Amino acid sequence: MSIIGVSPEVSLAYETFGDPGDPPVLLVMGFGAQLLAWHEDFCRALADRGRYVIRYDNRDCGLSTTFDDHPVDMGEFITAVSSGDLPAALAMVPYRLSDMAADGLGLLTALGVERAHVVGASMGGMIAQTMAVCAPERVLTLTSMMSSTGESEYGRPSPQAQAVLFGQRPADRDGYVAAAEKELVWASKRYGDAAALRELAAASYDRAYRPAGIGRQLGAMILSGSRADALRELRVPTLVIHGLDDTLIDPSGGRRTAELVPGAELLLLPDMGHDRPRELWPTLLDALAAHTGRA
Repeated sequence: MSIIGVSPEVSLAYETFGDPGDPPVLLVMGFGAQLLAWHEDFCRALADRGRYVIRYDNRDCGLSTTFDDHPVDMGEFITAVSSGDLPAALAMVPYRLSDMAADGLGLLTALGVERAHVVGASMGGMIAQTMAVCAPERVLTLTSMMSSTGESEYGRPSPQAQAVLFGQRPADRDGYVAAAEKELVWASKRYGDAAALRELAAASYDRAYRPAGIGRQLGAMILSGSRADALRELRVPTLVIHGLDDTLIDPSGGRRTAELVPGAELLLLPDMGHDRPRELWPTLLDALAAHTGRA
């Protein structure tokens, strides 16, 4: 694992797998999740298929730069958004998804990568879409996984999933790890794995427990708005992957993304939720290898 400056304000923690001479694939993780959520075995398997794989911590997560001098009171923020007080909500959050997209592009620049295949999951899919919209010349292909378009009527969470997402997890290690099992609410019904959730939670806690960044990332996601008009104009080869078991971002989010992007391919997986079960890795890896091999 290395840390590199991508702008005057931000440094990102990252890891690479495979031969730098192979086509680069940038993996962008989602809300509150560290690079560990792109499982090392998954990254190595993709690298074994002839890809140079880069995974990294978004800002305000893991070992990358935090913005703790901008605390966000989640109660006040949600109240401001719910009441329509947009100026107050905007003032609370120090960055947007466009800034997080610039971080990812800055990482590519710092690593000497001119163009890359960009794969984003959940909020990472939103960041990846923003990269493709803002800098299409640098994105060979886009893969938007378990994500949505920023339009409020698509990809809505179930009440149960939303309650877990916004619920406060215990601060102590044992409580934090045990609470990870609640994420089964949005996992694959067939392959959901409580032990794997606890294992990831324990590794993430031990590596970098930084809960304050979650509020800022959530604010960036909510306040960045719809990408619908921009996605209609996107001319980057796009693959959309979504699990039909997903209750955190409803499959309508993936369907809408594929509907908007001209020529997008849509892959709906019956046994995938808002997760990437190991049992489905062969399907996901085949899809990524085929899509990134087209450019």
